[in-house]
Amino acid sequence: MKESPAFSLLLLLPLLASCVERQVYIVYFGEHSGEKTVNEIEEKHHSYIYSVKKTEEEARASLLYSYKNSINGFAASLTPDEASKLSELEEVVSVFRSDPTKYSLQTTRSWEFVGLEEGEELNSDMNKDELLLKARYGRDVIVGLLDNGVWPESKSFSDEGMGPIPKSWKGICQSGDAFNSSNCNKKLIGARYYLKGYEQRYGPLNTSQDYRSPRDKDGHGTHTSSTVGGRRVSNVSALGGFARGTASGGAPLVHLAMYKVCWPIPGKGKEEGNTCFTEDMLAAIDDAIRDGVNVLSISIGTSKPTNYTEDGIAIGALHAIKKNIVVACGAGNNGPNPSTLSNPAPWIITVGASSVDRSFSAPIVLGNGMKIVGQTVTPYKLEEKMYPLVYAAQVVSPDVPKSYIAGQCLPGSLSPEKTKGKIVMCLRGNGTRVGKGEEVKRAGGIGFVLGNSPANGAELAADAHLLPATAVNSDDAIKILKYINSTRHPTAYIIPARTVLNWKPAPFMAAFSSRGPNVIYPDILKPDITAPGLNILAAWSEASSPTKVAEDNRVVQYNILSGTSMSCPHVGAAAALLRAVHPTWTSAAIRSALITTAGLNNNMGKPITDAAGNPANSFQFGSGHLRPAKAADPGLVYDASYTDYLLFLCSNGVTNLDPSFKCPKSLPTSNNLNYPSLAISKLNGTMTIKRTVTNVGGGGKAVYFSSVKPPKGFSVKVWPPILFFNNVGQKKSFTITVRAEGKAAETIGENGHAFGWYTWNDGVHVVRSPVAVSLA
Repeated sequence: MKESPAFSLLLLLPLLASCVERQVYIVYFGEHSGEKTVNEIEEKHHSYIYSVKKTEEEARASLLYSYKNSINGFAASLTPDEASKLSELEEVVSVFRSDPTKYSLQTTRSWEFVGLEEGEELNSDMNKDELLLKARYGRDVIVGLLDNGVWPESKSFSDEGMGPIPKSWKGICQSGDAFNSSNCNKKLIGARYYLKGYEQRYGPLNTSQDYRSPRDKDGHGTHTSSTVGGRRVSNVSALGGFARGTASGGAPLVHLAMYKVCWPIPGKGKEEGNTCFTEDMLAAIDDAIRDGVNVLSISIGTSKPTNYTEDGIAIGALHAIKKNIVVACGAGNNGPNPSTLSNPAPWIITVGASSVDRSFSAPIVLGNGMKIVGQTVTPYKLEEKMYPLVYAAQVVSPDVPKSYIAGQCLPGSLSPEKTKGKIVMCLRGNGTRVGKGEEVKRAGGIGFVLGNSPANGAELAADAHLLPATAVNSDDAIKILKYINSTRHPTAYIIPARTVLNWKPAPFMAAFSSRGPNVIYPDILKPDITAPGLNILAAWSEASSPTKVAEDNRVVQYNILSGTSMSCPHVGAAAALLRAVHPTWTSAAIRSALITTAGLNNNMGKPITDAAGNPANSFQFGSGHLRPAKAADPGLVYDASYTDYLLFLCSNGVTNLDPSFKCPKSLPTSNNLNYPSLAISKLNGTMTIKRTVTNVGGGGKAVYFSSVKPPKGFSVKVWPPILFFNNVGQKKSFTITVRAEGKAAETIGENGHAFGWYTWNDGVHVVRSPVAVSLA
């Protein structure tokens, strides 16, 4: 009898279900307990998998990674039912599914701007070279980066004059496509790559898209690693002249190690970003801890913040902290909306992005004589004459819907007949910035104006467009549109761009920088700090164009990029310098020094604003703008240990992380973690918080006086108001009592939070902590 199609489908359903359901899960046990060798650990992990599989062969084939250096866990291909059975075991902390959409990369004037190069530090009277000299430019410190590879031939990674590789280093230089051990040196001392999670999801890597090795075919990883520790390279510029000067990392003599964990998304161009799998990142962090890094800079984030036990970066970072490794991560590029930040764990330094005092001025002159200043780093120029100017919605193809997206120059939207020979005004929104210019060029446009939306304000990312172009702020975009709509034959000319220094005001917060409040741990204020992340010049992969789009065949050695990916390595470098100056400090002490010495004012002496010019707050910049030289001598630090973080986790319901530690019956509140900032969510009446500071000032004896700028609608009392120290290393505790005043609910306004500060001052050191409060 002939089988019906329906009957055949029924026979296939179990097989199809098995294929669909089998996914990668991470099974996390927390700390190791009892196992003595890596073989014992791996065998134990195999036994767990075998307990839910039918055969030992299937169990071994299912294992992707056995984390056995510091992290205790494994990544394996499991069905939801198998994962559920493992999650019921008492010794398992968490079991969670790998999500391919979860993590992605967050895409040198900046060092002058924060005071580590030849310029003067913003609002500082310190010797500009003092920190670098004390730190010996980061010599003997090892910084590891999780990213998408490195271009080792860049002059920024030369090892000329570098000291020997530290004896503590245990890492390797992993060979692969176009990369071997000779590509490492005394600067780039290690390189590894991690593909198992990516290939389990997508199949074998398309080697036309990326190298199966630590080599960078994108540019991002080369950019971040040279920002941290690139050597000083003179007469560097981008695209033939922009930002010309000496390129340098913040800590030019640190040793670097690249852990390649991010890869191209199949079916998408490089300009669309990368994907980074949790299981690959955990393997990289596990190796980095064993290899001996001192600092980890991780420019990777997520648009889906999750609890600690399912956050791969937070899990790895906690194990790194136990080994006293400083971990810096970007806050993410999902601003300006609130509650969007990544990497909220209190053992991570979470970094926002702000501007520097440099612009790439490319004015547009309108036919009515109005001159509007925009920015770009495109090297292409128009002949000096006026050209027809149109708004994109006026020259779209007939089939494009007449909605707001008609003005956004999305791929294939413009009519070549209507666009040819014209300068086209496109608005930001959907699609990439360079992709909009690419569409104008495809349709025969002669030039391109990119107009900000109100959300982007004055934040102008200087892109290397494929045709003459400029980008304008939201107010100026409206002016141009009004001119177009009020004129029968609007015209314009784009003046070639040039580099302008000492731009004011700076810094301001980048609109893309993700904001607090912290949705995972609301009683920990995040981000911690902001650093330069807008239009940053650094080294680039010569296998990638400056725009990353396939049609761009240009090759550059240095490129300008924006994102919290760029601000994160600034803080990573500062942490490396502090590690060199203070080798006995804990990672928490280093974080505290950076936070409590950050600056609040721009180069006009006024409070830092957002991109639209409105006053910024601690959910945007944390404690303020990075000032590394100040952080070298903070006076007091708020220290915290691995045990303190375990207590914090106990307070948040994570009780089985470390077999050697038992949560006490009486748990401290999350607010009482000894953090250098203070957040109180849903205050009901009055709350008293305890903090402890350690004297690290060089003089030994010191007297610190407290002062308070309370959040509007609240009172803040510090007790005792004076702290007396007799020697370096002495600790003193105090309390902060926060009380809601009678009309607090009316005062704090629509955002639901109020912001303030409390400060300790001994006449030399100003130790400032931000405060954020919301009402119940």
